[in-house]
Amino acid sequence: MPLKDTGDWKGIWIFAEQEEGYLAEVSLELLSAAQVLAQKRGGTEVCAVLLGHRVRPLIEKLAACGARRVFGVDHPVLSQYLPLPYTRAVSHLVLQYHPEIFLFPATSLGADLAARVAIRVDTGLSAHCTSIDINEEGELLQVVPAFGGKVMATILCAKHRPQMATVRPGVYRRREAHGSVGTIEEVAVEFGPEDARQRIVKIHREKGPARPIEEAEIVVAGGAGIGGKVGWKWVEDLASVLNGTVGGTRPPMDEGWISEDQMIGQSGKTIRPKLYINMGVSGVIQHTVGIQDAKVIISINQDPKAAIFETSDMGVIADFRKIVPALIEELKKKG
Repeated sequence: MPLKDTGDWKGIWIFAEQEEGYLAEVSLELLSAAQVLAQKRGGTEVCAVLLGHRVRPLIEKLAACGARRVFGVDHPVLSQYLPLPYTRAVSHLVLQYHPEIFLFPATSLGADLAARVAIRVDTGLSAHCTSIDINEEGELLQVVPAFGGKVMATILCAKHRPQMATVRPGVYRRREAHGSVGTIEEVAVEFGPEDARQRIVKIHREKGPARPIEEAEIVVAGGAGIGGKVGWKWVEDLASVLNGTVGGTRPPMDEGWISEDQMIGQSGKTIRPKLYINMGVSGVIQHTVGIQDAKVIISINQDPKAAIFETSDMGVIADFRKIVPALIEELKKKG
């Protein structure tokens, strides 16, 4: 497919992810991001795309939350995510309506679908963006961690459309329902036998934490400096006393002390709690990119040169084993 005339592509789209009739929180976050970008593009149209079966209530919710137009594709084959029919439906919409920008959630579903659609419509894709913006020429600036998080690369696509990116959950705050309601457009897509080559054999669901870490007001986290499972007990105990949620960096996850849903940072969750306490965390950019919106950051580390202190509101240079037990006792006394 030849290079596209960028003047023929208009509007900012988001792919709204849903599962079994529940709209993913990141879908509304992307809608907020699209509205910010649209203002910088002179009020261009913000549209949402939703696929599924019997999902009319979700389509109406998107229309009430800021999408000027919602494209809904309702079909039994779309009741569960399958790459072939989902790719066909989304690619059909792109080639028919020509969006200038198309944002997907950086989830397992969104990342898989976005890559397939980008290939189908012959355009580029930036994955796991931590920030997006619009320059004076109207080009989408996509900020992506590179070289193991040591560099924040800004990428743009000057010639191909749509400009596509996957954006990490938690990067943007969702907006509540608006007074005005957008237009709903139901689109019919023809699916053939080739779209039925895939089928779901079994679904296994792992039990997630009672309180998602990205929604917690208090988060207590540990890093590689904890040293072992015995030390990790103090992270959990402090979180329990504060009625907070436990998080961590990649080393604790690799050790099995936390689940993937509790990992904070570039390849984990982006959080914005009122209070973030960490111990034994070095503070490399892979982690700090996930805590930059925390209101208060308190860090405990033995190394006075630890990078985490650069992003902290309060730093304690000490062995957490001497500080945290005493802190827990004082908190218990105060109830």
